Amino acid sequence: MKALFIGGTGVISTAISRLLLQQGWDLTLLNRGNRKNDVPGAHQLTLDIVDEAAVAKAMSDAHFDVVADFIAFVPAQVERDIRLFAGKTEQYIFISSASAYQKPLSHPVITEATPLSNPYWEYSRNKIACEETLMRAYREQGFPVTIVRPSHTFSERSIPVAVHGKNGAWQVLKRIREGKPVLMPGDGSSLWAVLSSEDFAPAFVGLMGNIHAIGQAVQITGEELLTWNQIMQSIARAIGGQYKPCYVPSTILAQCPGYDWEGGLLGDKANTVLFDNTLLHRLVPTYQPKKRFDQAALESVNCFLAHSELQMEDPEFDAFSDKVAAIMEQAGTEIAGC
Repeated sequence: MKALFIGGTGVISTAISRLLLQQGWDLTLLNRGNRKNDVPGAHQLTLDIVDEAAVAKAMSDAHFDVVADFIAFVPAQVERDIRLFAGKTEQYIFISSASAYQKPLSHPVITEATPLSNPYWEYSRNKIACEETLMRAYREQGFPVTIVRPSHTFSERSIPVAVHGKNGAWQVLKRIREGKPVLMPGDGSSLWAVLSSEDFAPAFVGLMGNIHAIGQAVQITGEELLTWNQIMQSIARAIGGQYKPCYVPSTILAQCPGYDWEGGLLGDKANTVLFDNTLLHRLVPTYQPKKRFDQAALESVNCFLAHSELQMEDPEFDAFSDKVAAIMEQAGTEIAGC
């Protein structure tokens, strides 16, 4: 079986690429080659997918069982993929997002039939528009699309935290180690679904080459439901620190200048999510997540501690967190004295 991944070395796709090679797939990665050593054994096609003419030339005689695009975010990009790969693949997989589901939620249990609408986040609206473009091509042209909607997926080189600055999660981990409070939207009691990329990979691979997945949108999400407080407590134990939350209303954090948090909070993380993965289990009956979050969190923390390049400090976010924590403490004191 032959597959082409556009991208293929990201948070989600690296684990999928490695699993495919273990299973004997003939895998080609089309990307700019910045992380080609992360997936040894894959063929490397070093091109920028933006250069459609160059990619079309390289693909002139190619045919794949599966093409998956991990870096398409706006309709123009999937329209390009339709032009490039129509007639050249038996299945095209688009990675959408579970953040595309209607916000605020009309029902706490989310299935693939839940309406798509997110007024808070342009990223999600663009993913919805991509889905609509692809499904129209499926209906009108027979373009063999499968849409995958991940929720919060992480890898050994990333870890889920509720909010972070511009340099990623390390500063939050550092604050925990130093005994400082960490910002937590709301009261940390909303339920969230997280999934390690190693558990995401077999579900995704189970959809590849699966004729029953053509024309379908399928969510692949964590099935171990945790509150944000539990997520952060697991991370704190893994790093050997204490979780000291600074609870801040999501609506206030969403207004903070300098940080684009409205979409990620009001359009996603501030909502309790309960995903029903019945369709996934019907399409991939052998699929079963194997790793508890606390186990995966320990692996991610150890990876951060072992790789200095992941320890990107963010003094601006650190100072901002200190300032917000002081404001919230003062507000609590004043309210208590009313």
